[in-house]
Amino acid sequence: MAKPVALVTGAGSGIGLATAEKLAQAGYDLFLFDLDPSALDALKKRLEKTGTTAIAMAGDVASEQDMERAAGKILEGFGRLDAVIANAGINGVWAPIDDLTPAEWDTTVHVNLRGTYLTLNKMVPLLKQSGGGAIVIVSSINGVRTFTTPGATAYSATKAAQVAMAQQLALELARHAIRINVVCPGAIETNIEDSTEVRHREESEVPVIWPEGTVPISGGEPGRAGDVADSILFLVSTSSRHITGSPVFVDGGQGLLR
Repeated sequence: MAKPVALVTGAGSGIGLATAEKLAQAGYDLFLFDLDPSALDALKKRLEKTGTTAIAMAGDVASEQDMERAAGKILEGFGRLDAVIANAGINGVWAPIDDLTPAEWDTTVHVNLRGTYLTLNKMVPLLKQSGGGAIVIVSSINGVRTFTTPGATAYSATKAAQVAMAQQLALELARHAIRINVVCPGAIETNIEDSTEVRHREESEVPVIWPEGTVPISGGEPGRAGDVADSILFLVSTSSRHITGSPVFVDGGQGLLR
């Protein structure tokens, strides 16, 4: 019996990498997509040593041509698609609204929102051909449960929009036996902050006195990428067969404080 096939965008690092590894352990073959070809190649080689068939493609989720090419390679290499993990995204620039430039706003929306749209636009037809499947979008507590991150207006807007997309599409896709859910991580140890620019934090920060630590369940320590990956694995599995259109908060209770 053929293994199920999953696409993971942003697979080269952080949550995407941890998710790819978890899916491989669970018996999936993988299509790995990321901007960084060297990170993809290293992950591909590592997964193949465990018996997983992995195809890697470097590209931009916000490029229609790249996503069309990815869909073609999935059909060529595997002949089917069963799960989509729309994980690729950026923090972008966090700055007061009157300091945030139109170009900075557009960049965040382009990657996070257009990228999510194109991933679904090009991959849903493949899920339909397979007779159904599961989609998980990686959003955030920002814009959904938390609104105190200084200057994160563009980022929060895209993360809220991802949840709205999933809830809208849960009904549209149900007739095709496709489930779609969202994970909303809080503070997670990843390298996404490397691509974050924060300006004039003091102008938009909301002064709040926290209890000791901001992540109650872990004594203030951030979560790990594997914590999010475990939730994603559950949401694509048959164990979550009656769950669709749902945001799942993976934040250790952080969003309830903030």
